[in-house]
Amino acid sequence: MAGGGWLLTSALARRRCWDWAGFSLGPAALLSRSVERTARRPPVCRWKSDLSFLNRPDLPNLAYKKLKGKTPGVIFIPGYFSNMNGTKAVAIEEFCKSVGHTFIRFDYTGCGSSDGNFEECTVGKWRKDVLSIMDDIAEGPQILVGSSLGGWLMLHAAIARPEKVVALIGIATAVDIWITKFNQLSVEEKKDVEMKGTWEMPSKYSNNGIYVFKYSFIKEAEFHCLLNGPIPVTCPVRLLHGMKDDVIPWQTSMKVADQVISTDVDVILRKNSDHRMKENEDIKLLVYTIDDLIDKLTTSN
Repeated sequence: MAGGGWLLTSALARRRCWDWAGFSLGPAALLSRSVERTARRPPVCRWKSDLSFLNRPDLPNLAYKKLKGKTPGVIFIPGYFSNMNGTKAVAIEEFCKSVGHTFIRFDYTGCGSSDGNFEECTVGKWRKDVLSIMDDIAEGPQILVGSSLGGWLMLHAAIARPEKVVALIGIATAVDIWITKFNQLSVEEKKDVEMKGTWEMPSKYSNNGIYVFKYSFIKEAEFHCLLNGPIPVTCPVRLLHGMKDDVIPWQTSMKVADQVISTDVDVILRKNSDHRMKENEDIKLLVYTIDDLIDKLTTSN
């Protein structure tokens, strides 16, 4: 292992000088806690984020919401077949609003309010989406929070833009997920997928119980695998994972932590959490983790 610091726990991350014992997802609860918080970190602006579009000449336009404030900013990168309006994204926005930090959430090409055809998307195209948001919308240093597929893409973004990414938080990080699962198929099953041109993967998160992937999608994803060697990420990394995740094994986060070359790495496991990690206690842990990193980054400068 590359010298990472491990934290294996089913408890919440350590609390700082303030505490959200009564945390809820409502703005009132969040802002009621910001009184203590603003005493030591006064917000510079609290503007409501409205839906905007990033116009890209040769690529589909991306829908996003940006809350302006201080840096380091936070960018939420959603999971597969998800969008910017999920529980975690909204909760992080409320937290950032309460402490006056910039926050961006967005939809991938072909998802949510963004343009494009979902059926034509690939891991590489979604990687370009993340980089477009970072290059054209984000300003200054950023903490990336990636959920599932977003955790895979945040690592790619940190590799491509090391000068801009100052910390990573992965939630059920799904690095190499489709390639790993595809490689678990038998030789006969792989040949059948290649001949049909599609692969049906069972999923309880799909409306009809399966996700259908083009064979070309799987082959393209192979070019973006990261677990086959050292991952050149040097910033602080925090990996949150539920031990009852039946989509991405929690051991995947352990592998990621072992592969990144950063020496500032924590893996935080929650014993009773599932893949989505969107229960109240999961959200608390996520917010505390973001707060810890903001403190670490601002006090070290």
